[in-house]
Amino acid sequence: MSSGEYGSLRVVRAGPLALVVDNGRYGVRHLGVTQGGAADWFSFHWANWLLGNALDAAALEIVIGGGLELEAQADATLALMGADLDAQLDDRSLLPGASFEVRAGQRLVFRQPRNGLRAYLAVPGGFSVPKVLGSRSATPREQLGGQHGDGRTLMVGDSLEWHGRSSGSRGLPFEPATSLSLSGNYLALVPGAQIGHFSGASLSRAFNLPWQVDDRADRMGVRLVGPRLVCRLGSMISEGIPLGAVQVPPDGQPIVLLNDRQTIGGYPRLGALTPLAVARLSQCLPGREVRLVATAREQALQVHRRCLAALQ
Repeated sequence: MSSGEYGSLRVVRAGPLALVVDNGRYGVRHLGVTQGGAADWFSFHWANWLLGNALDAAALEIVIGGGLELEAQADATLALMGADLDAQLDDRSLLPGASFEVRAGQRLVFRQPRNGLRAYLAVPGGFSVPKVLGSRSATPREQLGGQHGDGRTLMVGDSLEWHGRSSGSRGLPFEPATSLSLSGNYLALVPGAQIGHFSGASLSRAFNLPWQVDDRADRMGVRLVGPRLVCRLGSMISEGIPLGAVQVPPDGQPIVLLNDRQTIGGYPRLGALTPLAVARLSQCLPGREVRLVATAREQALQVHRRCLAALQ
């Protein structure tokens, strides 16, 4: 086969969290199965776009880096998008936001975050891993999907294969370091049905004071630390939880639920972050200051449609 039609990456050293992801699982929440998928969908889609892949082709989500080391087993064109994790290709620095050539035997290392938290590595045609309930995404908590179908993170010795060809290099229509998922501290939130049960003072604080991203964060959710919010609503019947839902437990500190969230919950909600705000939050390191901004559903839809249209 010619270069790019078949290839693989061998895991020489495993970082703290590297997962095969795609768009996630849909239509299975009634089974208690979460969505999963790329936490920063914006960067994930653009990584595939750089290679001319289908936008939902399976890619690698690399969190923090932490010394993840991959060895190319064939010549190929790959693409990197999202966070700058100080990636090195045989000691040559790689910046996210572009495709690049690798030769068989070269090693790709991700060291530590310099801007953002999650990087996305795309390969020609996407990684060839089995679908589980309609998705290739790994969800470790549910032991579904990923490299071996059991949801686990990458381990030393794993071989990530692909069968595809890059359609050629593309240049991003924006500056990678200032991409919409990496820049800005403002998180758009569509108010939800329970927002009227929060005290007026709480709502004023929620949308006018800063929040800090806590270190208690993972793919299930991110806790925000700041002013205590007070809700007058008593007990609730558990209800379905959408992506980006901002739950407020009794301690008054919001929890934003992400891709690997539980399917139902019983805490009152301020509302839900927009998809772009979810992507932005997923790139925030602990300690980062963010602000919540209320937005209308129609406005949120317009922004989301513009983001999707740009990928065409």
